[in-house]
Amino acid sequence: MAKTQSFENHAKFFPPFHYVALPIFLLYFFWSIYRVIRVHTFESVIALLLSVAFILLAFSARIFALRVQDRLIRLEMRLRMKEILPAELRARIPEFEVGQLIALRFASDAELPSLAKKVLDEKLTDRNSIKGMVQSWQADLLRA
Repeated sequence: MAKTQSFENHAKFFPPFHYVALPIFLLYFFWSIYRVIRVHTFESVIALLLSVAFILLAFSARIFALRVQDRLIRLEMRLRMKEILPAELRARIPEFEVGQLIALRFASDAELPSLAKKVLDEKLTDRNSIKGMVQSWQADLLRA
């Protein structure tokens, strides 16, 4: 049975990326460094450059996916807030930064208005602080 998502366990790990591909790329990178130091050849230098390219490619792909996810969360939260927030807060939706919206997505519909007001009024920007204030956690299981 799956655990209930909370602030403490909401970080997303994708085992094929975090536990397989990335360690292999890092192992190849360190092996390539060793080979350049021990056997300085054109092939060992090319292998080192290739290992750097693999690591950059892996991180770039991850960052691209997270950036698209952030844009979708921004859109989803703006639409959600237009439905849930009272009129005086609805007018302030453009004031939210992307990071604030990303953190607020875990708040339930019932607590979102008061939490959104607090975030804007106190100019809170730290995602973990905002997430930590959520009392009724709304799981987000469709993340990259």
